[in-house]
Amino acid sequence: MFQSFAEPASSAVSGWRTHVVDQGWHRFTDEDHAVWDTLYARQVALLQDRIVTPFLDGLDLLDLGAPGVPELGRLNARLKARTGWRTVAVPGLVPDEAFFAMLSQRLFPIGNFIRTRAQLDYLEEPDCFHDIFGHVPMLAHPGMAQAIQHVGRLGLQAIAAGHGDWVARLYWHTVEFSLCREGDAIRIFGAGLASSFGEARISLEDPTIARPRFSVGEATATPYRHDAMQPLYFVADSVDAVVDAILTAEVPRPSR
Repeated sequence: MFQSFAEPASSAVSGWRTHVVDQGWHRFTDEDHAVWDTLYARQVALLQDRIVTPFLDGLDLLDLGAPGVPELGRLNARLKARTGWRTVAVPGLVPDEAFFAMLSQRLFPIGNFIRTRAQLDYLEEPDCFHDIFGHVPMLAHPGMAQAIQHVGRLGLQAIAAGHGDWVARLYWHTVEFSLCREGDAIRIFGAGLASSFGEARISLEDPTIARPRFSVGEATATPYRHDAMQPLYFVADSVDAVVDAILTAEVPRPSR
């Protein structure tokens, strides 16, 4: 297991509360709900034979196929019963320390807005479709539920040790933009790919993209682009391998 070089301050662990807002579900319009349904239908059709099985299982277990933008209270009732995770609404991106503090408490932040129909294919800031559709299904998987909570703990310790880039790369190359072997096939694993219509296909089909085997050491040494398609996607040996790698990852020693 990881060695703790610095305990996160209690203010860091509790400070996430200042970023939580009401989802305001009643403010979503008919058009907002229609946009969700359009995004959901086309993404599920695209992913059927392209994504790891636990993701599809999570969609069913959490009833995410119900029409319209999910109401977080209803979603939480199913998710918490499954793995103890809950979602909380936020108005947009939250600072890294608050984000990792949320994960360490089994809380996943969900943007309280959805893209417009003109933004179906690209939105710079993650909205509730990316956050719910992309991330929440894997939180219904017991192993990933544990691993993502552990990423939160690692994140707080890494930031305290001056290694925020290390944990950001670990998160990016596993939870967000990664692939995974399932049987004889390579499938989508990361939430950023799961929620992207264009990049989901490119990640598997573009022959110019590198797909190296995943290891924590390689992933945390590899920079990434948050404003463009990725030049590479790490491929894990299995979902269980990702879980094991995260749970045994060690925060580097503090920067001097």
